[in-house]
Amino acid sequence: MEYVLVVIASYLIGSIPNGLIVGRLFYKVDLRQFGSKNIGATNAYRILGPWPAFLVFVTDSLKGVAGVLLGHFVGGTALAQLVGGAGAIAGHNWSVFLVFKGGRGVATGLGVIAMMAPKVTLIVFAVWAAVVYFTRFVSLASIVAATLVPICMWLLDAQLEFFYFGIIAALFVIVRHRPNIERLLNGEEPKIKAGGKPDPGSQKET
Repeated sequence: MEYVLVVIASYLIGSIPNGLIVGRLFYKVDLRQFGSKNIGATNAYRILGPWPAFLVFVTDSLKGVAGVLLGHFVGGTALAQLVGGAGAIAGHNWSVFLVFKGGRGVATGLGVIAMMAPKVTLIVFAVWAAVVYFTRFVSLASIVAATLVPICMWLLDAQLEFFYFGIIAALFVIVRHRPNIERLLNGEEPKIKAGGKPDPGSQKET
């Protein structure tokens, strides 16, 4: 019963559409109508600018943190933490408030990993930032960072349950980015520009 409560509560927390709230509340903009039509931090950066995108990224990450903490306090086990984190990611990707649509789960997943393996989070975030800086491809950075999660967990001797979760989470992120991978291979993936202004090709989903 405890695990059911954790799943439901963490899913509802993960379902909170932070990008939509930030856009509408502060800028009177519905991100679903512009750019990639995604409410994640990348589209928020293109349409609203860096600081709104940062706010979306942080609040989406906190959903993952909240899911893990909920599992910790309600269930008290590593499995309960994983269930809470997974519920938050599921809510972010298939939000009940958005007719079961959502983002890619990168920021929320990062929040989950941050609670399980802080050192791993620092490494993969640094790599993510470097890839974005040098290539301007957020999708590529997310794929590379996700791939590194289970590798770093293995090298740093993370708890076994967390290592397995890292593998599943990495595969999940990669699968969710399949359209981006196809565009990257075809040279059609839009780059993100500094300054928060959309590229000409930013109507494509990222």
